[in-house]
Amino acid sequence: MFIRRENFKQYIKLYPVVSSIIAINFIVFIITLIPGIGEDILYAGMSVNAFIAAGEWWRIITSMFLHASFTHVFFNMFSLFLFGPELEKIAGKMRFLTIYFLAGIFGVAATFLTQDPYYASVGASGAIYGIFGAFAALVYYTRNSFPQLKQIILPIIVISVIMTFLTPNINIMAHLGGLVTGFILGFVYFNSKNMLRWR
Repeated sequence: MFIRRENFKQYIKLYPVVSSIIAINFIVFIITLIPGIGEDILYAGMSVNAFIAAGEWWRIITSMFLHASFTHVFFNMFSLFLFGPELEKIAGKMRFLTIYFLAGIFGVAATFLTQDPYYASVGASGAIYGIFGAFAALVYYTRNSFPQLKQIILPIIVISVIMTFLTPNINIMAHLGGLVTGFILGFVYFNSKNMLRWR
């Protein structure tokens, strides 16, 4: 289910939303490496609670496309590369975008509500955890018809949440906020009545 067998062209054609998000994140990361302007872009776009409170609302979105290091962007985008395509296929492009962006936004919102004014963060992990949350909702709806999905998804989610608390310099609230948001949206989207409506 999460083993990618497509070649590069097939992947882009089949999963244009996931491909575009991955490309944008890597392009933005490369830009932030440019001496001078790169650091300015990073500081202008990162999520800083005090600046968001002062009216710099764009940081809620821009921080989702910024990363602190190559390792940071690589692991986030690798997770999106593996888990995003199946959700884009099941939910559809617009619903996938809704899950991704709202999970990221509410991850930042959870951080804003629980952390001190000068707490700063960057990264797409809140949105990535939203994908995990949506899959958790899908597990709920398919628990009888497709029990194998539970065996695949739940260990991934459990391990991811555990690593959230064990890994240093992680925005725990963004992860949890994204996870819960993704689950709620998935719970709505994957309802059998709504699924029939899409066809």
